[in-house]
Amino acid sequence: MDKEKVQKLAQLARIKISDIEAENLSREFASILGYVKDIGSVSKDTRSVSPESFPVRNIMRDDEPSHEAGFYADRLLSAAPHQEGGYIKVKKILQ
Repeated sequence: MDKEKVQKLAQLARIKISDIEAENLSREFASILGYVKDIGSVSKDTRSVSPESFPVRNIMRDDEPSHEAGFYADRLLSAAPHQEGGYIKVKKILQ
């Protein structure tokens, strides 16, 4: 990507960049686009690999409750200085 295209892109994005920044960005864009091209070639090579060749298994734990419902709520409420109706009562700060 040349310097003029970078300046046009910056204009479209409403970003002000200097000529030196545009020159540096044009080199950086060239290397980024090169990486994207490399990634594109890898994705073409993997099309011949079947998904069955990689077994899928769940490595996460089962989603089960680790404690009874309300256990922590009761402990928190008992530690609060003021409570009302199962909630911690605090001083009103907004009107």
